[in-house]
Amino acid sequence: MTIKHFLQFSDFSLDEFEYVIERSRIIKRKFKNYEQYHPLMDRTLVMVFEKNSTRTRLSFEAGMHQLGGAAIYLNTRDSQLGRGEPVEDAAQVMSRMCDIIMIRTFGQDIIERFAANSRVPVINGLTNEHHPCQVLADVFTYIEHRGAITGKTVAWIGDANNMLYSWLQAAQVFGFHVNVSTPAGYEIDPGLVKADNQRYSVFSNPSDACAGADLVTTDVWTSMGYEQENAARLKAFDGWIVDSEKMQRANVDALFMHCLPAHRGEEVSAEVIDGAQSVVWDEAENRLHVQKALMEYLLLGRLA
Repeated sequence: MTIKHFLQFSDFSLDEFEYVIERSRIIKRKFKNYEQYHPLMDRTLVMVFEKNSTRTRLSFEAGMHQLGGAAIYLNTRDSQLGRGEPVEDAAQVMSRMCDIIMIRTFGQDIIERFAANSRVPVINGLTNEHHPCQVLADVFTYIEHRGAITGKTVAWIGDANNMLYSWLQAAQVFGFHVNVSTPAGYEIDPGLVKADNQRYSVFSNPSDACAGADLVTTDVWTSMGYEQENAARLKAFDGWIVDSEKMQRANVDALFMHCLPAHRGEEVSAEVIDGAQSVVWDEAENRLHVQKALMEYLLLGRLA
């Protein structure tokens, strides 16, 4: 089978996502029913981390074990990558010793260069520009709770970060709309948008962006790598908290999502993230199930 990577959301077609989502349903059902399912027996996943992680490491490592395979954790601080080994050389070596690789790093160019020199599928576990696995889990979670996301409205409240760019790509693939509200100075970079302008609208007022939304989502105000900007961001993002007043402007059955970790009282109020409309725990768990389906597809292709 031709090697296929998942480096950003636009790498898959709608048909491929629909297949992976259906496999996610099946694999999750097996997990909940304690059914042993080992399609990746004797396969090895290498996980390369340059950024800290909780959910990404746990979901990929546990997921690979649950599929019958093995997972190996590598931190760049403890490997030759951390001592200046070229990314291209590391890809050549690692991909000769395993079956699939997940990378969580900084620049998207790093993972693109790695994949170009890999003999096995490469998955983006997060870069500064994209977080496709998280948004795949989010789309799956919305479908679980509310059905098809096509034609719906997603409100993004926060800065233009990797989550937003993956949401915009998802909107283009699935055919939904994104209402975007970012503080001044943290707007969308047009060079990173792979969606036509009919798929998103920009609002200066975050409350207005929530009006009529089917899903409201946000992220921390200071992402990894930007800690030195924390004080400035706290000031700039004043008013961008997702609170009950903003959720009341969304549709009555709107969901709230957050990729976690969350800072209650900053980007989201406790009453929202811990309230009835929040599905953040289902969302977090679903990383496990969609990534299992993703690895299965990348390694085995479509199953009859």
